[in-house]
Amino acid sequence: MSDTPYQPIPCIQHERLEYAALTRQWLDVKVDGTVQRLLPLDVYTRDGAEWLQAWNEVGETVTLRLDALGF
Repeated sequence: MSDTPYQPIPCIQHERLEYAALTRQWLDVKVDGTVQRLLPLDVYTRDGAEWLQAWNEVGETVTLRLDALGF
C-alpha cells in the first residue's frame, strides 16, 4: 500500500474499469511502467482510495490502487 495520498482518476477511466468487470472484458493496463493484461473483477473503495481487483494472465488475483494504473 502506498503512503502517497490517493489521487482520483478521471470518471471515464473508472467507468471503463467497471464496464470491463461487468462484461468480463480483458484490458491492457500499464502498471509500474509495464503493460499487463488484466481481467477486472471488482472496483471498490477502501481506506480512502479506489482499488481494482483483477486476474492477470497467469490466473493470479491482483489488487491495484486505481491511481497507480495507466490507460
